[in-house]
Amino acid sequence: MVKLSVIVPFYNVQQYAPDTLRSLRANARDDFEFILVDDCSKDETPDILARAERELPGAVLVRHEKNGGLATARNTGLDASRGEYLTFLDGDDWLAPGYYERLLASIEGLGCDFVRTDHVQCTARARTVHRVPTGRRGVVMDPREAILPADRSTSVDYAYAWAGMYHRRLADAGLLHFTDGLRTAEDRPWIWRLHREAKSFAAVGLLGVFYRRGVASSLTQIGDVRQLDFIKAFDQVVAETAQDKDAEELLPKAVRTYCAIISHHLGSIERFEPAVARKLKTMSSAALKRMPQDVLDDALDSMDVQRATRLRRLRRRPAATGVAAA
Repeated sequence: MVKLSVIVPFYNVQQYAPDTLRSLRANARDDFEFILVDDCSKDETPDILARAERELPGAVLVRHEKNGGLATARNTGLDASRGEYLTFLDGDDWLAPGYYERLLASIEGLGCDFVRTDHVQCTARARTVHRVPTGRRGVVMDPREAILPADRSTSVDYAYAWAGMYHRRLADAGLLHFTDGLRTAEDRPWIWRLHREAKSFAAVGLLGVFYRRGVASSLTQIGDVRQLDFIKAFDQVVAETAQDKDAEELLPKAVRTYCAIISHHLGSIERFEPAVARKLKTMSSAALKRMPQDVLDDALDSMDVQRATRLRRLRRRPAATGVAAA
């Protein structure tokens, strides 16, 4: 039986894929499989992956005939996976040798549905440790209890799918698949659903995944219309949380986080193409009007003056006709 499936989407990452694949080789084990998903790359990535299919122990190569984006590529990998446990890696990131074996030992020892772990963020030569925003380590907890408080960073704000490991029973319950077609913020509805519906999790302080920031081809660096999918992602978070049995307690966190992300994008609006910047303002105004207005009032009252003023001004914009999520 396959013990661990690692799902790794690749799209036009010829510069970084060799490092990623070398790090997978340094994590190989007879009962590990690496699902390499080529999301219809147009550079040399397909040739690099074809060699990896032959040379990397446990490699399984899956190709998309059409680019579907990260969420869809991860779903393809999930559907092809066979492991008792699952995890993710992006095609431009890398791992410390033996990292997966140590992380697997942690989740097996704890016996929980999933674990979340710290990571190292890499920007050029700089290295920064980013930690799961929960104070308790190595202790099994109820994921729902890690969502709040609303006014602090919590586990649902640490949305990186690759910063953890997940038991197969979550996939069987439909909790590990992503919303097809989301081109950014795909981790946000996913991490909220995990915390609302899984039964147990733990945070562990194991370092070994290296997250490459500042990649020119990354959507976080590109100011085109795909960035606006964060609105669709957070609309989903708010809508699903509103149906939860604890909606009254959880909605303030969802709405406040949505507002903070809108404000963040407005605060760096100059990086967007002019037409996209205009669309960002229009769609964000419509998004504010869709939120539960009493919850929104409380969220704005709890924010600092600069962000609250920016959002209130946007909220007062006249409604545009025919505005929908990106």
